[in-house]
Amino acid sequence: MNIKQLMIERIASGLKRKSLTSCSQWAEAYRIMPKPFEGPWRWTHHPWLREMHDSKAEKNVGKKAAQMGFTEWALNMTFFKIDVEGVSCLYVLPTDGNAGEFSAGRFDPALEVSPHLQGLFSHVKNVGHKRAGQYSLYVRGSRSRSELKSIPCGFLVFDELDEMMQKNIPLALERASGQTKSQVLMISTPTIDKFGIAKEFDETTKEHFFFICPHCGKLIELTFPECLVITGEVINDPNLRESYYQCPDCKIKLDNTTKINWLSTGRFVPEFSDRDARGFTINQMYSSADAGSPYKMAIAALKAKLDPTDATEFYNSKLGLTYTADGARVTDSNLLECQGNFTKGSGHARIVTMGVDVGKFLHIEIDEWILPASKTPGVDVNDEAKVRLLYEGTCIDFESLDTFMRQYGVLGCVVDRHPETRAAYQFATRFWNSVLLCMYGRGLYGKQVQMGSNEEHTITVDRTSWLDLSLGRFRNHTISLPLDLSVDYREHIKEPIRVYGRDADGNPTGKYVSAGPDHFAHARNYAEIALILALSLGTNQNIQKVF
Repeated sequence: MNIKQLMIERIASGLKRKSLTSCSQWAEAYRIMPKPFEGPWRWTHHPWLREMHDSKAEKNVGKKAAQMGFTEWALNMTFFKIDVEGVSCLYVLPTDGNAGEFSAGRFDPALEVSPHLQGLFSHVKNVGHKRAGQYSLYVRGSRSRSELKSIPCGFLVFDELDEMMQKNIPLALERASGQTKSQVLMISTPTIDKFGIAKEFDETTKEHFFFICPHCGKLIELTFPECLVITGEVINDPNLRESYYQCPDCKIKLDNTTKINWLSTGRFVPEFSDRDARGFTINQMYSSADAGSPYKMAIAALKAKLDPTDATEFYNSKLGLTYTADGARVTDSNLLECQGNFTKGSGHARIVTMGVDVGKFLHIEIDEWILPASKTPGVDVNDEAKVRLLYEGTCIDFESLDTFMRQYGVLGCVVDRHPETRAAYQFATRFWNSVLLCMYGRGLYGKQVQMGSNEEHTITVDRTSWLDLSLGRFRNHTISLPLDLSVDYREHIKEPIRVYGRDADGNPTGKYVSAGPDHFAHARNYAEIALILALSLGTNQNIQKVF
């Protein structure tokens, strides 16, 4: 090819790019997809994505079921911003590991099948920084504050918002504050109410995808359970394969084999039309993939009735809805059932512990313990003990904790090590051997305790396992509460919700998520952990031998 011809083609390519004034046009022109929907980008199997691509709102929120094309939407928006609008972008994922997986599993394959994208990016080997001429794509995990600083960009993507370090999200949002024009896109499968993507979505237009029923002509939405007819009662019932979707109005069967036809009439319908931020949500019943078939959805729905992990997966990943399993959080009824006939500060026994959670204030719980006459072999002492809450409240500094230690005769105290590490350490040294600084760690199982050196005064435990025990007392009535319990204490204790899931090997897992302040819940947890410290002092045993 001669220089003249090369110049003509480059000018033509530039003119074509400039004529693409919307992200949907850009995707049709340049995005090539791998299997299962191999070939140039089309809207046939994901018609809901077109309107999302062309949203001009400064903030767009996608509350989604899994595998509904939302990450491809985010990718296309990112490529369009860099290629056509000349904007540097920041793509945030939950962890640095996710950032590496994104580069290898999403970014690189997109370039491999698209000649245009190959020509757009000049430097791609750096996992966290992709160069396209004078513009950049930064890929970052949410856990490191330092990695989110000093990155000026006009377009931000938060992919799987609910899995992120929530306190670092405002820091990432600041990256666009210096731009004359910016846009933010947040997407995630939801977990619990008033948290993460559910909280963000509630502040938007809250748009649902409707389509025209091919039978009655009404504008309808596929919802559960109204639109899923399950033709069996157990998972291995052969009749289950006859399950089908139906119109919620006329109740006539919707032929799943022609799904792409009746969904082609669809459009988003907002619940609120006077809000600046746009929010989009859709469930997996709309999917043209096998996972969206009535049969597979019916199986998932039946499994959800049997196991909280499967129920969480069904509501979060299949339906794109929040879900709280029965018994996953402390309720008002639980608190009322644990109420005793005494007030705070009245009387105490020999074994007293204190837990302190550190935030803007120090949140304190002081407990007295009632132990069984004899310990059952093989059973942890915490499992057999009962607790009476002596005091809960706040103070402003660690020096004030000295008074509580002496007034209540605290034998063992566990304190949140972060964020006031120095002040917490000084407090521990004032009460040598009676105070430990606690960190929640990974790689620990059950109520396993990992001790630091005597000089460090540290202890590391598994967060979920200990919260299961300390908050479980409100459900099994092994804690007695005073009549004058504060409102804040009640609200904080109710805040943590146990969320169920599966690890990479498919094994059930659990973790606690809080949408609001939960300081007293952690003070309760630290006071629980402190029992092993109190007993090791009271019986001259090493902490590891208390169990």
